[in-house]
Order: sequence, then C-alpha cells, then structure tokens
Amino acid sequence: MKLTGLLTRTKDPLPGISGVARVDRRTRELLRRVEPGEIVILDHVDLDRSTADALVHAGVAAVVNASPSISGRFPNLGPEILVEAGIPLIDNVGAEVLHRVKDGSKVRVHEGVLYVGDRQVASGSVQTPESIADQMIEAKAGMSTQLEAFSANTIEFLRRERTLILDGVGVPDLRVPLQDRHVLVVAPGTGHVEDVRALKKYIAEHRPVIVGVDSAADTLRELGYTPDIVVGDPSGIEAETLKASGEVVVPAQPDGHAPGVERIQDLGIGAVTFPASGNPEDLALLLADTHDASLVVTVGFQATLREFLDHGRSGSNPSTFLTRLKLGTKLVDGKAVATLHRSRVSIGAVVLLVLAALVVVAAALLVSDVGGVYLDWLRDTWNSFTSWVKGLFA
Repeated sequence: MKLTGLLTRTKDPLPGISGVARVDRRTRELLRRVEPGEIVILDHVDLDRSTADALVHAGVAAVVNASPSISGRFPNLGPEILVEAGIPLIDNVGAEVLHRVKDGSKVRVHEGVLYVGDRQVASGSVQTPESIADQMIEAKAGMSTQLEAFSANTIEFLRRERTLILDGVGVPDLRVPLQDRHVLVVAPGTGHVEDVRALKKYIAEHRPVIVGVDSAADTLRELGYTPDIVVGDPSGIEAETLKASGEVVVPAQPDGHAPGVERIQDLGIGAVTFPASGNPEDLALLLADTHDASLVVTVGFQATLREFLDHGRSGSNPSTFLTRLKLGTKLVDGKAVATLHRSRVSIGAVVLLVLAALVVVAAALLVSDVGGVYLDWLRDTWNSFTSWVKGLFA
C-alpha cells in the first residue's frame, strides 16, 4: 500500500459557517473592528436596530449573542433585520462564550452550535423569521411598561438638563451662520443614503447648511456634499471629512471630558465641545434651534414608536423626545421634503402647457374674422425675411 495517497488525502469540509471570531463585550468597540466575513460574538440584550444595521453593513458571516436578542420587554428591531439580511443569529448562548473564545481565533457555527476546531464551546437557539415573529407578539405586551419607565426618565432628564433644553445654556457658538437659514441634519440611520439622494433637488434649490452626525458625515462626502458642520465622536469619522468640514462639534460628557478630542488635536483641526448627556443627533438639533435656523430637515432619524423605544437608544430617548418638542413645527422629516419636491410640476410639463396654449391661440385666430389678417401679415413678413437673406448672397 502506498502511503502517499493517504498523506495527501484532504479532509471533507466541515458543515456550517467558518470565519474569524470577533469578540467584545462592548458592542460599540466591536463594531469599529469587525471585518467582512467574520463571526461576531457579543453580549447584547435586546439587539437594537442601529447595531443590526452596522453588522449588516459590515458584511459579517454570523452573529452569536451571549444574551437574549429579544428579552420580551418591548419589540426591538435588531434580530429581524439580521435574519432578513440572511445573517445567521445564534441566540442566548451564555456569557461563558466571551471567555472561551479568543478574539481573532478561527471558529465555526452549525445548527445553533459554536465550535473552535472540533470542540463545542457554546450552543443556543437559531433565530428564524417565525421565531422572531412569535417573540415580537409577546414583546408588544411590554410596551406599556417601557412607556411608564420612559415617562419617569424624561422627568429626571428635564431636571438635570432643563437649562439646556429650555434656555439653550451650554450650546456652543459656531462660526457657520445658521440664522434664518435651512439646516439639513443627516444622521447614520436606516436608509439615510437613499434619503440624501432623494433630497438632491431640495439641496440644489435651498442650499441648506449641511450637518453630518457621526459616520453620516463620511456618507455626505462620498455623495459629493461637504458638511458645513460635523457633530460626533471624531474617532469614528475619516480625517478627510473632518479637515474638509467648516466646523467640528465634539459631544462631551457633563463633566467636560470629550472622547475623541485627542484625534482632533493630532490632526491640527479646531473644534468646539458640547457638554451634555444627549446623543449627537439631539445636540445637532439643539445647535440649529439655538442659532435660529428657520427650518430643520432631518435624515436618518428614528420615526416610529418601535424605533423610539429601541433599547439601543433608550438611555437618550428623553433627550430625543424633549428636543423634538422644543423645535416644534421647525422640524421636518427629510422623506416629506423629498416627496414635496418630487410632486412639483416639472419643466417639461410647463413647456407642454405653453405649447398647448399656443395651439389654442392659433386655432382661435384661424376661425376668427381677424385670422386672415394675421396670416397675411405673417406671409408678408416671411417673404420680406427670405428676400433680405437672398440679397445678402446676391
């Protein structure tokens, strides 16, 4: 027997999805490091929409969650987005997985089981469209409890930040003038790229001040728009975008510490800090309102009740709610603005209307008594014109 064939014989590929493990308990830090084709291992109760959108955009191969992706407290949106995108979601495998799997190691998932080599390290339930739908029905019963908690959090936030929300105390001054101008605030929410493209006519006509929030500032630059103002953590924004923008506003903690400001200093860019406990989207709206913008158009902001109560934003939702109340009728959703501009009469329709009017006038002249007079005048004018042209070449 020849040993050569035995030595060179390859093993059959193992079933399931294989890839490099990207492990981190801190979801925000994990999203910054994840690469396409990797298997994400996280610990995120009630997986929210923004996290799921980021995972889909990153092109991950699978997601393993140490905690329940749907706890039943309210109908969160993340699991549905992952499954609809075709990304396997293995749920509630236990916190031990974060210690058993090293970041960067080769792992495999198959039928709800996570393997390192041939060794099983964790197992959980595979989420499907049917299982998510059943859990969502049960979770809707928890919305009343969430609304009660939200009311209490709103009162507490108003006590802590009432001078900011009511009087604008603490809002920094800006070099970019906003008074009596339209302001377009773009956040990195679902569908924000398509919404910005739909606002092309509005931007060209009104030339609003463009504010990019977090990574949406990079999106604006990729679409051909230079943000006048960038609001967000500079560590998550490309250097070219920060340098090209007219002004950078860095959200800071109430004690004044501003994460990411070191990057601004390294790039040699001037920036202002905005100490507040609200999220960057709300701070951008407060900037526009305090500096007397006439209209604020938003793109990439949450619009439905389920999005509003999504766990990933629950800590800042009191700020979101009160900020929108403060802006009132000054605040307009970008989808509505795009719809209004699409419904305007096009130039082609105006041209057709003018031509139709000319045809009607011509027909009226032909059937009237003075029609012959005008026809004789046109004939004489044309003959005179042709005779003049012939004389030029005689």
